[in-house]
Amino acid sequence: MNQPLAFVHPGAKIAKNVVIEPFCTISNNVEIGEGTWIGPNVTIMEGARIGKNCSIFPGSVIAAVPQDLKFDGEETLAVIGDHTTIRECVTINRGTKDRGATAIGSHCLIMAYSHVAHDCIVGDYCIFSNNSTLAGHITIGNHVILAGLTAVHQFVTIGDHAFVAGGSLVRKDVPPFVKAAREPLSYVGINSIGLRRRGFSSEKIKEIQNIYRLLYQKKYNNTQALQIIEAEMIATPERDEILQFIRDSQRGIMKGYFQN
Repeated sequence: MNQPLAFVHPGAKIAKNVVIEPFCTISNNVEIGEGTWIGPNVTIMEGARIGKNCSIFPGSVIAAVPQDLKFDGEETLAVIGDHTTIRECVTINRGTKDRGATAIGSHCLIMAYSHVAHDCIVGDYCIFSNNSTLAGHITIGNHVILAGLTAVHQFVTIGDHAFVAGGSLVRKDVPPFVKAAREPLSYVGINSIGLRRRGFSSEKIKEIQNIYRLLYQKKYNNTQALQIIEAEMIATPERDEILQFIRDSQRGIMKGYFQN
């Protein structure tokens, strides 16, 4: 249902049962999936791909061109998965030729005044609290929570099930399953509450704790810790995910609090 006071470009592809409220602007080369609600005063620019049953609240701007001086007008996308909620005044820029798209997964909640810059890749079931800010080229896994006023440096990676405390400056990679807090950002334990809520058993949580105890609390360097973890701990998907994350890290992982 399109309001007569909204502007919808004839080239936009709008599925059935999409509600577009007054004073929206929807540009050419936009696709919106079934059941999505576009609130008043939303601006959706060229290159947006919005999934099914999303909610986009007033003042949001989706798929504006990147805030990147290297951007040269190339055709890129801003992709939002199904069942994702974008709250008031969120800005999501489309990608550059580096990745070709900025992508946010399904079942995410992006709270008011958050910003997702060009070429960010965000997984499913993520929650970004108010004023979370992502610079360009960031990769965030599934079930990640950023508390309010978190700012993430460009090219950082944050692993699955991580929790980052409010007001944090994220300059290094944050491994999966952990809680990150303090300044400089440090390991302060595993995200045991979040893991329990998502069905992880007590045995699995203990296994993850033992891995990070070797990594962060035994004063080994990362190379030593990885060798010990691989040699002494049974191979499981969680163990291997942690090992692979650390080995793949380009910026280096955050430190333990006693190491700063």
